[in-house]
Amino acid sequence: MALSGRDTELKELGELVDGPAGRSGVLIRGEAGIGKSALVAATAAAASVAGLKVLRTTGAEAERNLAFAGLHQLLYPVRGGVAQLPGPQRDALETALGLASVAEPSAYLVGLAALTLLAEKAAAKPLLLVAEDVHWLDRASADVLAFVARRLEHEPIVLVATLRDGAESPLADAGLTPMVLDRLPADAAAELLDSVAPRLAPSVRTRVLAEAAGLPLALTELPAAMTEVDGLDPVLPLTERLERTFTARVAALPAVTRTALLVAALNETTSLTETLTATRALLGRGDTGAAPGTAAGDEVGASGSGGGFAAAREPGLCAGPAILAPAVEAGLVDLPAGCVTFRHPLMRSALPASATPLERRSAHLALVEALRDQPDRRAWHQAAASGGPDETVAAELERTAERARSRGGAAAAIAALEQAARLSPGAEARTDRLLLAAELAVESGRRETAERLLHAAAPADPRRRATAARLLSEFEDGVREDPGRVAELARTAASVADGGQHDAALRILWSAAMRCFWTEPGEAARKALLDVADRLPVPDGDPRIVAVTAYVAPFDRGESVLHHLRELVAKTGADPEVDRYLGSAALQVGAFDLAARFAAAAAPGLRAQGRLGLLPRALAVQAWSRVRLGDLAGAGPAAAEAVRFARETGQPFMAGLATAVQAEIAALRGEHKQAKTLADEAERAGLAAGARPVLATVQLTRGLTSLSEGRFEDAFADLRRLLDPADPAYQLALRTYCVAELTEAAVRAGRTDELRDVLAELEPLAARTPSPALHIGLRYARAVLDPSDERFAEALGADLTGWPAERGRVHLAFGEWLRRQRRVVESRTHLRTARKAFDALGLAAWADRARRELRSAGESSPNRGPDARDKLTPHELSIAQLAAEGLTNREIGQRLYLSHRTVGTHLHRIFPKLGVSSRADLAGKLKNLEG
Repeated sequence: MALSGRDTELKELGELVDGPAGRSGVLIRGEAGIGKSALVAATAAAASVAGLKVLRTTGAEAERNLAFAGLHQLLYPVRGGVAQLPGPQRDALETALGLASVAEPSAYLVGLAALTLLAEKAAAKPLLLVAEDVHWLDRASADVLAFVARRLEHEPIVLVATLRDGAESPLADAGLTPMVLDRLPADAAAELLDSVAPRLAPSVRTRVLAEAAGLPLALTELPAAMTEVDGLDPVLPLTERLERTFTARVAALPAVTRTALLVAALNETTSLTETLTATRALLGRGDTGAAPGTAAGDEVGASGSGGGFAAAREPGLCAGPAILAPAVEAGLVDLPAGCVTFRHPLMRSALPASATPLERRSAHLALVEALRDQPDRRAWHQAAASGGPDETVAAELERTAERARSRGGAAAAIAALEQAARLSPGAEARTDRLLLAAELAVESGRRETAERLLHAAAPADPRRRATAARLLSEFEDGVREDPGRVAELARTAASVADGGQHDAALRILWSAAMRCFWTEPGEAARKALLDVADRLPVPDGDPRIVAVTAYVAPFDRGESVLHHLRELVAKTGADPEVDRYLGSAALQVGAFDLAARFAAAAAPGLRAQGRLGLLPRALAVQAWSRVRLGDLAGAGPAAAEAVRFARETGQPFMAGLATAVQAEIAALRGEHKQAKTLADEAERAGLAAGARPVLATVQLTRGLTSLSEGRFEDAFADLRRLLDPADPAYQLALRTYCVAELTEAAVRAGRTDELRDVLAELEPLAARTPSPALHIGLRYARAVLDPSDERFAEALGADLTGWPAERGRVHLAFGEWLRRQRRVVESRTHLRTARKAFDALGLAAWADRARRELRSAGESSPNRGPDARDKLTPHELSIAQLAAEGLTNREIGQRLYLSHRTVGTHLHRIFPKLGVSSRADLAGKLKNLEG
């Protein structure tokens, strides 16, 4: 197709090809026939001339249910490099592409493998990746391409994708620059028409321009239609009129050619061999509509040029490439290198639409015969040819789903199970297949799909209803649901447990327990959950029970939970998912040191397994806990990574929580403007749905900022909200872990009477639980509220191993009190200790306060110079820390889901920022900063 009127778009794409670094690519949007393919073809040709290697994939509607079909098409020319990938990546990609059969790969691990492979190839020769009709790509391939697209900024790779208007694709949110194609203006449309049909009669030319309305495909195709058919239906949409045009052109072809075209249109691939093999099967039967056993004389459609897709033999023709020659001459298909490619997707879709059901069925059956060695594709054609329920075909589709699942193709598995359910003769088999499909939808984060499948399943018996209830409960931890749902889940768990399904009951309890973190269901609901948990025949030390009880009853069961956590911490590393929820349990009971250890142990395993949906949860717990311990250097990268992966995996509330932690870090560093901006962003994520941990952390940040700025009344008001049950920032456990901050604000604002009331509420809780954070806060509050040597000695005498910020806080308060008591010499020791601790931890606001106190005590204390580490972004700091540990660029990339070349680019920026020139220097620099 000519490219009249597309000069601006061609120039933009040309600039992208000439210098792709820093831009991941372009997503071209537009309606069918607008010229997306022509623009991409011109870009690919220019890229080849410029020395880029072009890799292509094109979505096909028939391939949407074949997992990784699009990725296979894209990577096939560079498949030789798969063997050189790191082991886990190699196994994941080979399994996804059907080249091996290992454990079920994560889509993210497949994405990392594809990124690594492409980056390696691009190092030798820059790449242009072309992905056309991405709305028709199978979901697994689209997810991988979106993953890759987000990480191309520092690679000599550019991606150009096309998406039809009104369609959706993961690539729409992958950071690609949007390019929207509009219809051509009148002068460009006339120029294009004149170039393809220069001798049209004036009346016909005028009508074509009017009918085409600036659509390039119509301008190139309608002229022939105007001369070959007696006008077009002006009522039909233009797309349907074009399809009728193509159908009319097909009708003029020989019958065997029409039959071969129908087979090619229904085939998932462009393989000429498959098309001809299936066509031979049809020609051998001598009919198109007859199922096996139907009389040869009963075929539908007559031979010749008058309509249907009849397969009767014609003199001089056999089922070889020659039977498609008339279609090539008519401009409907091309036959490049053993392939059958339609000139436009509308041509492909028009053929099955114009065939009769019996003709389509016969073509599908012919493809079944041709694809005997490809069970997955064969099963789909069997399903398409089925006239009603068929357990044999349904069972084959279920096996197809299992194979898709084992390759990491959740969307393809869901589609196969849903089709199997439609073909299931029995109600129970139908329900079970829909429930299994719904479970896969839940695991892959597709809420709308899961809800639709569960509605269709409509389970009748208690066991299946319980399964459906459990599945619906697993999205977003119930943040958007009525808190009353927790009591309902308790009843469901009890019913499931009574039926002997103890593992299923525990899963329901865990889902309900998570709701107790994000929302507040009330004491009765919490008690109901505990009653079910206590009745289960599971040991108290089972990590699942430990986690459930920590979430549901952090104070009443705090002592038991802490006992088991201290036993289990020696066993970290065996199962990253267990470590993750034990880290969450430790946070609930205020054992931030244990929480940080469990979460840190979980993260590497989750990365290695590609479980990026769970990874941001572990990282958020790690960041939240490390901030409370004062380890900002460790918390910053964890929080930044948690935000990135939470957004990428569609977890808005977890992203909000991690953003709130970033805000808290900024407040502690004295970066007040940044703290306020991040706190506002996190609040927007959590407020509408009432995500209590997000809002609690936001209020804690605002309180810290107000304290640092000397606005003590505001600080007290901000922090007091955490302890008000009527406030959305109230969270049962987290409210007790800001006692020290609340105490400082209250004392400085003169609100000590209100503080005493708060402490009177908290002391009974402390009597029920040995929560480290609660007791540390209360000891500090007692010392500051009623100061004495004994009170401060008690606070410093507690075990603060692993809690350096809290120890520094006590020294600071003790030094301040001693100075006010005119015990200046004694005060300096504590103030000096506090300043050193806060400088080492990067707690700028507290360090400045310690300096001011020291100066008031008569000791000079120069301002701390800017830390070289402060010049690094959290992402850069994470890379620097891993490099300092001795990891190679490739190993760092595997951990952070980046290509090793992107890691190298970051290190080239990091070294001069820190004033170092080698990894060895980097390790020493970071060690000195931490010391």
